[in-house]
Amino acid sequence: MTSIWSDRLCPAIDAAHPDQVEFLAALVRKPSDNPPGDCAGHAALTADLLETMGFEVARYPVSARIVEANGMISTTNLIIRRRFGPGPVIALNAHGDVVPPGEGWTVDPYGAVIRDGKMYGRGVAVSKSDIATYAFALKALEPFAADLKGTVELHITYDEESGGLTGPGWLLDRSLTRPDLVISAGFSYNVVVAHNGCLHLEIRVEGRSAHAARPDTGADALEAATRLLNALYALREGYRAIRSKVEGIEHPTLVVGLISGGINTNVVPDVVTLRVDRRIIPEEDVSQVERDLVAAIEAALDGLPGIDVKIRRILLARPLTPLAGQEALVTALQRNAKEILGLDIPANGVPIYTDARLYAAAGIPTVLYGAGPRSLLEANGHRADEQLVLEDLRAATKVVALTLAELLAG
Repeated sequence: MTSIWSDRLCPAIDAAHPDQVEFLAALVRKPSDNPPGDCAGHAALTADLLETMGFEVARYPVSARIVEANGMISTTNLIIRRRFGPGPVIALNAHGDVVPPGEGWTVDPYGAVIRDGKMYGRGVAVSKSDIATYAFALKALEPFAADLKGTVELHITYDEESGGLTGPGWLLDRSLTRPDLVISAGFSYNVVVAHNGCLHLEIRVEGRSAHAARPDTGADALEAATRLLNALYALREGYRAIRSKVEGIEHPTLVVGLISGGINTNVVPDVVTLRVDRRIIPEEDVSQVERDLVAAIEAALDGLPGIDVKIRRILLARPLTPLAGQEALVTALQRNAKEILGLDIPANGVPIYTDARLYAAAGIPTVLYGAGPRSLLEANGHRADEQLVLEDLRAATKVVALTLAELLAG
């Protein structure tokens, strides 16, 4: 059956490829950095582009109160629903928000420059490419609607970089969608079936300021924070012994990503604030991880005179773990990738965390697959000169379209 669908779908995807490249370029040229997370404008652009393609786009703006509580300025979720008849509902989720470009670019990060068959730009791989992948895969199915049964939904959201709770989490909590299967943004050369969770904590170490000429009259928050840092890094080394059984995931990790504090050079620091990123492997219990880390932080500072500590959770993202029913997606994607790429692509885990976890937490079998290379490092994801091989965009679109056709044709 796959070869029949290949003969039907692949020529149309090839013919539309120049339009798909320009569609992606338009998404890259419009900034949607998160932070600060002022993304409603990009959502409006994306909706307009999709409507130009002939899709009906439902727009779901999120209230300012909820958006601000999640550290953003504005966001609008988009859903396209194409009903071919009674049958399974398959959702395709990609996010349009991106991390800020940072330094070190050799091209304009919003220029969508094409060089040697690659497009460069912030978000071109993670994951504006998959907005283009999924939209053009669905478009390719349209002439064959009479042969399909079921529904395809495109979920385009704008808060993956800040946790997903105003995107997929918001849509699911409000029962605006309830798909049977989900494909979420990923890369072309593997199917992701599991990924890490993540805990972000803000730690506020409070002491008492004093003149630098009389440090004995204060309580040095930075000295206490140094003791805490040593304890955290010792914990990190111990995490190496906790091994995951999921291929592609090794062990928990811990990073102190932000530190701020102090008043002036000649003043004993009164407050030092740290932010910690603790990655959680699929086998770990997230609640226990948080309790253990909080206890370790408190123990490290226990007994220090004049020192207090306050700990606040910023984010708790659960791992993506395999669910029954996931194998239907995995098998179809692998079979069609074999036909298009000529490769046996693996099904494995990755150490990052994504919005896919929110669908799985709602009991929906979910995998990650989309346009891109074998790893974030190859794509320069979240780094300067983020890039996408445009032939990977074409190939992933074919794989996704063939998979949808196979699953919806029964």
